[in-house]
This record gives sequence, structure tokens and C-alpha cells, in this order.
Amino acid sequence: MSWKAGLGFALSAFLIWFTLRDVDVAEVWAALRAADMLLLLAAVAVATFGFFIRALRWKVLLRPVQADTSLHARWAAVNIGFMANNLLPARVGEFARAYSFSRLERRVSVSAAFGSLVVERVLDGLVLASFLVATVLMPSFPEVELGGTFLAILRSAVVLLGGVGLVLALLLIFPRFVVRTSEAVARRLLPETAAHRVTEALEAFLQALGVVRDPVLLAQALAWTVFFWGWHGLSFWLGMLAFDIHAGPVAAYFTEAVVGFGVALPAAPGFFGTFHASVDFALDTVYQAGEVPTLAFAYGYHLGGFIPVTLLGLWYARTLGLSLGDVRASEKRVEAAVDASLTDDEAGGSGG
Repeated sequence: MSWKAGLGFALSAFLIWFTLRDVDVAEVWAALRAADMLLLLAAVAVATFGFFIRALRWKVLLRPVQADTSLHARWAAVNIGFMANNLLPARVGEFARAYSFSRLERRVSVSAAFGSLVVERVLDGLVLASFLVATVLMPSFPEVELGGTFLAILRSAVVLLGGVGLVLALLLIFPRFVVRTSEAVARRLLPETAAHRVTEALEAFLQALGVVRDPVLLAQALAWTVFFWGWHGLSFWLGMLAFDIHAGPVAAYFTEAVVGFGVALPAAPGFFGTFHASVDFALDTVYQAGEVPTLAFAYGYHLGGFIPVTLLGLWYARTLGLSLGDVRASEKRVEAAVDASLTDDEAGGSGG
């Protein structure tokens, strides 16, 4: 096991202990059993349909590379990617998604598919940061003294919005300069493997910059992203209602945004611990919804959402002839494809 995977498992174990340390687990179990199962199933159904919305949005992100791509390929790859995140360490989901998609959609290279997912990550971060700031500014947001933790989260959201905007502008105006500068800085500050990943992500992102350069495509991609997170927030709200948490839709979208940033931390496969601690902070610390119903919702909703996409991903991987070992190895295959693409670009540039 790599040190990064070990760190993820350790952090997950600590956060699970931390969230449960002051509660009676039997009470949480009783609250889980008392949940409105129809509402919980509705929440899970809405969340699962969200993966189909991701597949629809992906078409827009891939359009600069291939005008028309197979919906079946996009849908299958989305499920395989999230299954990989749920079952395998080291967050290989994006790599598995790009690799499996290129296997199904031969007209799109692995590096181009991966580049579109880097753009997707950026758009998701922008929209989630906007949701976080917007919910905090709502009149219904509770006046709770939260101290440094909350201010740090809010500050991070604002910095993310401004930082991503600045980086996008620089990438559009001086793309190669930004990549080379980032590579030099990363090599000074990060371990070699991490620095290599930063460079690969930027190179892959450059391949997919057609979305950002085209105002119509960018507007469509942003609209799909807002729609996706709006839809996904509905699943949070339904799930909260299933556990008798009547904090309202603003609380649901605030929780969604906090979770979106929280699960970015290293964790065991499936975001165990980081998901639950984020929900606990948003609903219990901020909205004072009560620790028992909050944790019952966190564990019930998380497990409910975990099962369908994992089973779908396993099924699609099997139909594609991919074992879990193949899925795990997709990271190296994608990295090799991005490296090869970069080498070809440099050779073409020097030859011209």
C-alpha cells in the first residue's frame, strides 16, 4: 500500500471515530431504521440519475475533440469511474473513466478524454464555490459563531473562485508559459510523482481548452454544471427529509457544497469519513439539526448512493472485459498517453 493510500485510510478511520465519539451508536442505528424509506429511496434515485446528467454534460466537454460521442460510452465510463473511486484507493476514478471511455469511443484519445475531465473538475469547483458563497449570504443562513474553521472554508471558496478565474485567463493568453512555470514550481515544492501529476493535468487541460475558448460551449458547460449540482442538491434535501431534518433547501445546498470540498481530502475508497464529517459540520455544527439525525442521514444517504453506481460500474467494467486490476492500472495507461501526446506536441512544434 502506498503512503498516500495509507494516509487516506488513516484519515477516514479518524474521521469516522471523530464523528461518532460523542454519540450512542445504537441511537444512530435506531434513527437509520426509523427513516422514511420512500423518501430515502427517492433521494438515492435522484442522486443516481445525476450520473446520467454527468454523462449528458460530458458531451459538451468533449465537443472540441469529437463533435458527437456515444451516450452509451459516456454513461458506462461515468459509472466505471465512480465505481473505481468507491472500491479502489488513490482516487483512480478519473483515469478509469478516461481509459474506459476511449475503449468504447475509439474516435477520442485517452489524453483528450482525460483533459475533458480536468475541465469538468474546474467547472465543478467553480459552481460548488459559488453555491457555498450564495448559501452563506442567504437571509435564512443561521447566525452561528463558528470561528476560524468556517471562515477558513468561506475564504477558501472565495480564493478558489478568484484563483480559477485568474488561472483560466492566463492559460488562455499564455498557455505554454503557465504550464512550464507551474512545472518548475511543482518540481521545487512537490515530490517527483506529485509534480509530474500537476504537469500532466495542465497538459491534459490544455487539450480540452476548446470549451473555454468557445463562449457558447463554455456557457453550455456551465449551465449543465449548475443544473447537475442543482439536481444533486435535491437528493440531499430529500435525504434530509427522510431523517426528519427540516432545515430547508438552503441547508441542503450548503451541505452539498461543504461535502464537495470535504471529499477532496485524502480518504479511503468511497469517501468514507470525509463525507460524514462534512455532513456533520454542515448540518449539526452550523444548522444545529442534532447529531443523531445528522449522522443517521450521513451514513444512510452515503450508503444508499454508494451501492447503485458501484454495481453499475462493476457491470459495465465486466461487459468491457476489465477487471479491477485493469481499472487500477488505468492510471499508468492514462499517464503514458498524456506523456505521449505531450511528446508529439513538442515534436510537432520543433518540427514546424
